[in-house]
Amino acid sequence: MTLTRAIHATPRAYLVAETPDEPVLFLSPETLQDTARDFREGFAGLVTYAVKANPSEAVLGNLLAAGITAFDVASPAEIALVRARAPEAVLHYNNPVRSRAEIAMAVAHGVASYSVDDGGELRKLAEAVPRGREVAVRFKLPVAGAAYDFGEKFGTSPKAAADLLAEVVRLGYRPALTFHPGTQCTDPEAWASYIHRARDIAWAAGVEVQRLNVGGGFPARRMQGEVPRQGQIFAAIAQATRAAFGAHAPALVCEPGRAMVAEAVSLALRVKAMKGQGHVYLNDGIYGALAEQPIMGMTDRLRVIAPDGSPRQGAPIPRLLWGPTCDSLDRIPGTVPLPADMQDGDYIVIDGMGAYSTATVTRFNGYGGLTLATVRDLADCRGPTGHHRPCA
Repeated sequence: MTLTRAIHATPRAYLVAETPDEPVLFLSPETLQDTARDFREGFAGLVTYAVKANPSEAVLGNLLAAGITAFDVASPAEIALVRARAPEAVLHYNNPVRSRAEIAMAVAHGVASYSVDDGGELRKLAEAVPRGREVAVRFKLPVAGAAYDFGEKFGTSPKAAADLLAEVVRLGYRPALTFHPGTQCTDPEAWASYIHRARDIAWAAGVEVQRLNVGGGFPARRMQGEVPRQGQIFAAIAQATRAAFGAHAPALVCEPGRAMVAEAVSLALRVKAMKGQGHVYLNDGIYGALAEQPIMGMTDRLRVIAPDGSPRQGAPIPRLLWGPTCDSLDRIPGTVPLPADMQDGDYIVIDGMGAYSTATVTRFNGYGGLTLATVRDLADCRGPTGHHRPCA
């Protein structure tokens, strides 16, 4: 990824001044740090950032500046990345499947907490992880409310979790429980259900859980009409924890990724060509920063800007969006409504693109070279109340 040093006021100002032909990701440090502070002030526990969502050094640096000192890491590479930037940061290794070499590397770097969902994986930890470290047992429930569930891959049943939790204590580790309600979870009751079941698991194991990791899954704003209910989710977590555990409530920890970083980044793509029947060819696609769009659905938080900076305002018509590679799979499913006056060489600016954009980029067919630019404000104008809105 290429980093620019100049700071522009807005994405539009950058596009007019630089006329880039490659995809550009615009980072607003103010937005990112504000989001981090909202989590720190709103969540009643330790906030750890899930590095997998966006591992760029600019993101990590701004989160550190905003007071985030703990990180959820899922691989040796992520451990090394955070350690290089923040040697004293607290690391939670919550990928529950690790090789012995990966465990050894984590121990050498002082990882503070590990998750586990299987007896064999717990025994591997016991071979190398010093006693007294935290080990969190990950469990799963058939709870709805997320865009997609992680339970098929990770997590064990509540009954097996109770047995594992008792074994964690027997081996001399600090007992904890963890879960993940699924990505882009919008229902506060999903967390409440998990928290009450965590209490049942602890009772069945005869263990006083020292910490409860309520996972990630916090929603980011994907569509114009959505307003994520982070405050309601925080309140539901706190209320459910008090109701379930009473005076013996464990300390809480969360691991937001998407919700922490998504809103801080916008993506600008250039129209390479337009063909009959509404076909639009872009300079990035599903092998690049748009990798999630076929899975999550295309966002409608976008605007089209001409090279001179003027907005395209024609009536929206359905378009087929194709990526730049020679692979026919490289397209956005369905159609996307875009202005009728859009032309070759225009830019499409998509908001809310900070998560799983840089992290999943490939260089297939030689594409995927993203530029990261810093801007003071991601919106091209502000409305009378200070809220972001595109310029008219």
